Amino acid sequence: MSTHPTPARTGDDHLPPPQRRQLLRAAATLGVAPWLLSACATAAGDAAAGTAPHRTQAAGARRRLGPLEVFPVGLGCQWRPGAAPGVVVDSYSSRFDRPAAIRLIRQAVDQGVTLIDTAEAYGPFLSEEIVGEALQGIRDQVVLETKFGFDIDPGTGARQSGGRNSRPEHIRQVVDAQLRRLRTDRIDVLIQHRVDPDVPIEDVAGTVRELIGAGKVRQFGLSEPGLQTVRRAHAVQPLAVIQNEYSMLWRGPEAQVLPLCEELGIGFVCWSPLGQGFLAGGVKADSRFAMAPDMDFRAISPRFAPEVLPANMALADLVQTWARRKNATPAQLSLAWLLAQRPWIVPIPGTTNAAHMTENLGAAAISFTAEELRQLNAAVAAIRIQGDRLPPAVAVMSGVEAAPKR
Repeated sequence: MSTHPTPARTGDDHLPPPQRRQLLRAAATLGVAPWLLSACATAAGDAAAGTAPHRTQAAGARRRLGPLEVFPVGLGCQWRPGAAPGVVVDSYSSRFDRPAAIRLIRQAVDQGVTLIDTAEAYGPFLSEEIVGEALQGIRDQVVLETKFGFDIDPGTGARQSGGRNSRPEHIRQVVDAQLRRLRTDRIDVLIQHRVDPDVPIEDVAGTVRELIGAGKVRQFGLSEPGLQTVRRAHAVQPLAVIQNEYSMLWRGPEAQVLPLCEELGIGFVCWSPLGQGFLAGGVKADSRFAMAPDMDFRAISPRFAPEVLPANMALADLVQTWARRKNATPAQLSLAWLLAQRPWIVPIPGTTNAAHMTENLGAAAISFTAEELRQLNAAVAAIRIQGDRLPPAVAVMSGVEAAPKR
């Protein structure tokens, strides 16, 4: 029986057509099948940890992701077309235009950023196209990271089945299309966006190994994988990167994923390192998030629901307090905290604002004494965040184990 059903009726059918279109666009940006997110929209419409090792992190030190070396803070490029012509939006109510996006990337590289992250699912294709254009003439200055793994037609961007697809032939087609969009001859880190439960990871890793042999890919990574899938993949083609959500708002990787990375020598890239703007001070106790004209993902995220957000503000208040103590902004403090957890962790905050991008890079200059880090970790651990980190239909794709090899 197929694990990628396409229901005749989905949870977003109750939405007016414009809002339904925004939901589908948001699904594409997140790399999520529209039918998965639609189940979350119904609830949105109706509703309208342990501590890490203690160390002093050297300010500004370069970071290793497997055999690669990068600046401590990267740039996440996760954009989609907005509702208005020519507008490019992210998942959190921010927008600009394509020329501004290109300038942002080039400014980041000028200021020292060496890790640029994107994916075919972001748009689909739009983010890769922007990154490819922006990196013309400066491609060799960066580590370029992109992702595959959803059932998206490599030519048209149409979603074929609404699910995941990591079949070897599909991966080969996707990579060839990515190379054209990115205007490059190689992808530095190719990441499986989400584990395909129907395809043995040995087949995926073997295909990436072939692409590495052909010179099209340099390194391999996985995003939000199951622990045994990591071990199985690493045995076929050593992994340079695991990319999971990690921040003071979500410390889930600390229990098992970070120790596994340390054991196997795998670098760790943090998506949503600022908790979808929460840790940067962009969310208030009474904040509400739009479903239209461009849907804000936080509108369907349980930890941003009106009934739990006031309680969760205790963490935002803590970050503000420590930011003042360290003479930093809340965003810088939050990113510096991540950098202090392990020397092979690299956050990839996204933004549409060049000033915020520059601000984020300042986190690399902030360090903690062992005692400061002990105090901050203890204070963060004492705050219980209410609400799940992701809508159920999205969360179900994290921690997945690939099909066994037969």
